[in-house]
Amino acid sequence: MSENVIFCFSGSGNCLDIARTIAKKLGDTDIVMMRREPAYTDASHARRVGFVFPCYAGGLPGRVEEFVSQIKVGDAYTFGVVSYAGYPGVGLRHIDRIHPLAYWTGISHQSACIWLMPHTLMVPPLSPERAQQRATKLAEKAAADILAGKRVDKHPPEPAFNKLESSVWPTLCKKKAKDFAVSYACVSCGQCARICPQGNIRLVDKKPVFGDNCIGCLSCLQFCPQQAINMGGPTLTRERWHNVHVEAADLMEKVIHID
Repeated sequence: MSENVIFCFSGSGNCLDIARTIAKKLGDTDIVMMRREPAYTDASHARRVGFVFPCYAGGLPGRVEEFVSQIKVGDAYTFGVVSYAGYPGVGLRHIDRIHPLAYWTGISHQSACIWLMPHTLMVPPLSPERAQQRATKLAEKAAADILAGKRVDKHPPEPAFNKLESSVWPTLCKKKAKDFAVSYACVSCGQCARICPQGNIRLVDKKPVFGDNCIGCLSCLQFCPQQAINMGGPTLTRERWHNVHVEAADLMEKVIHID
């Protein structure tokens, strides 16, 4: 069994890239993906257990909170890292209530929710290249803090606005799911159906059909090799973006081991 375990949810690849950067510094680490049911939830053997995830509308994505509540951490040193475009939100606090975090931090990066905002709209505003450099540097710093056993002697914040925002996000996602459409550029590769963590996309006559069980990860849209998937007018003109170090196949892995 690995000495370290990181439970990770990633939509655009940012969080997986951050988790891998931390894992490379820690060594002997399992990155257990939480896009669907985790491959295992008993991490009581581990010396360190971490959670790396994005901020979705101020909260946690999909079923992450449910998955985290199933995880056993034993006496491990626990840490949490949230990736966000504008603000960290309340996700860290929710996880802290389930598994008190010895250490936590946030890392800003490009936005994946391009129907709402361009991917370059982040705080602080940076080019994709500089944002990636900054995220890598901050992930390496977090790894150094974790190796040193650093502790943060306060709970993560829980802004009231983010609590409200995150509570309406699931309903908004279901409504926005009606805007999914596929252009003539679709080549029927089926990747969108395979990558969807909710099983919300099925192929009918070799073309994707979208349900309303969407959590807004937009992996289908951002990783489409033909840029054939749109979600309303703004996505017709805005640049697609996903982490340069992550491929669609990486997100579909259940466990990624880093020696």
